[in-house]
Amino acid sequence: MASLKRWLDRRRNPWKGVFFDAYKAWRKEGGQARLTDYGDLPEAAVVFDVGGFRGEWTDTVLAQCPTAHVHVFEPHPGFAETLRQKFQSDSRVSIHELAIGSTTGTMELSDAGDASSAVADHGKSFTAHTQNVGEFLSEQGIDRIDLMKVNIEGGEYDLLPALIDTGAIQALDRLQVQFHLFEPGMQPLRDTIRQGLEKSHTCDLCYPFVWEEWRRRT
Repeated sequence: MASLKRWLDRRRNPWKGVFFDAYKAWRKEGGQARLTDYGDLPEAAVVFDVGGFRGEWTDTVLAQCPTAHVHVFEPHPGFAETLRQKFQSDSRVSIHELAIGSTTGTMELSDAGDASSAVADHGKSFTAHTQNVGEFLSEQGIDRIDLMKVNIEGGEYDLLPALIDTGAIQALDRLQVQFHLFEPGMQPLRDTIRQGLEKSHTCDLCYPFVWEEWRRRT
């Protein structure tokens, strides 16, 4: 049934073909195992989990790098509270109930669980706090990020240009990002961001609109 649904979706929306082809290759080539290999993280690694949801990714990182400190960003109040309860006794994890990006203030996000988004309209919504990423780094005294995972349902089109434009991208060693393809216009947006990333980072893994990884040039 799922295969039929994907086939119909692709037929009705041929511009999604790049995602469907990449997802097929991702599964065939074991992309998930490659993506979540964190054995080379340094001691006391500084890690950003941008789009924390229920904290499973943070669990994966800490299992492989027990000395890491993970900053988890989750603007959805329900998920943020779940994360606080889950990690309340773990000093390695800091929960931030906000979205980092280009601005400081508030924004309306559609409320669809793990698909909550500032871009996609799911009907229900909630008000989320936002903070400029450069401002956040300065306030926290963070001058390096060893690993950042970004899965924020379209918010990457705001956060990544902010990192690039402010120069904060230079502090980031390893970036893993899931670009989202809600409409055809997001393809050129991704292309522009990738051009910016190429000035300081090398793309080591690329499955368009599934997952890709960038590492800072040394």
